[in-house]
Amino acid sequence: MSTPAADGVPQEPMDLVVQGPDLSPDAIAAFGHRFPTAPLRRQAASVRFTGVGPAAAVAAPAAELAARWRCDATVLSPRLKLADFRVLAVDMDSTLIRIEGIDELARLAGVGAEVAAITDAAMRGHIADYAESLRRRVALLAGADASLMSVIAEQLMHLTPGAERLLAAAQRAGLRTLLVTGGFGFFARILQRRLGIDAVHANEVIVQDGRLTGVVHGPGGTADGIVDAQGKAQALMQACSGSGCSTAQSIAIGDGANDLPMLALAGMAVAYHAKPRVRAATRYALDYSGLDGVLEWFTDWPPG
Repeated sequence: MSTPAADGVPQEPMDLVVQGPDLSPDAIAAFGHRFPTAPLRRQAASVRFTGVGPAAAVAAPAAELAARWRCDATVLSPRLKLADFRVLAVDMDSTLIRIEGIDELARLAGVGAEVAAITDAAMRGHIADYAESLRRRVALLAGADASLMSVIAEQLMHLTPGAERLLAAAQRAGLRTLLVTGGFGFFARILQRRLGIDAVHANEVIVQDGRLTGVVHGPGGTADGIVDAQGKAQALMQACSGSGCSTAQSIAIGDGANDLPMLALAGMAVAYHAKPRVRAATRYALDYSGLDGVLEWFTDWPPG
């Protein structure tokens, strides 16, 4: 079995996978003109230019073309295989689902602007202590009707495009799947049941007499141990340990600053429609494609 490439820059001749929801023939032709000697292979939802050259020479022109044509262009090893990975860890809010659950809850409770401002600052890394930012946001929800969470789950909690396909593919390939979030377990467990996810690591908002108390606890209802950036990283390590593998055999996907320690551990760290700080810290990214765009990178998918 080959070892998954780490987030260093390999020197072997790379492949270039180009994809996006609006990928046009003109866009493909532009990449072909820039890399004229690279054979082109069409895949399920992308095109792959093989042997384009070393990453250091390809990355900048590929990124320039991707920005011009509003598509994703990923420079990667031609030996990258899904079968080499054992764990898939995915963030929840704005990654697996389109919304930030706490922001929607705050909006329905009438404190949307105040909570959204704190959420944005935390995801961009402007608030260093994620646990404190979460406690501040949840405190603003004190007294809100707990039934609002069910309203969000039923009416607003839409999956990100490609989420079901990615999870199903990972499960068929034998990967352990982990939903890890600084958000609420109420939402995460609904997604777990819907998608067959193996494990959830999330925070718990405390409810009393049908109302939110304004208090948030870590997994299992403990007063400490809030799932913050380090909590996410720890959850990934535990999932890998339970699967008998190192974190180098994991794929982690996230969008916010509190995902950075988890992403730093993973063999494949993916910034998904991410904040600039996260995008700058990862080698792999999807800025336009759905979550299942990750599958286009592997030479053994679809299998057979």
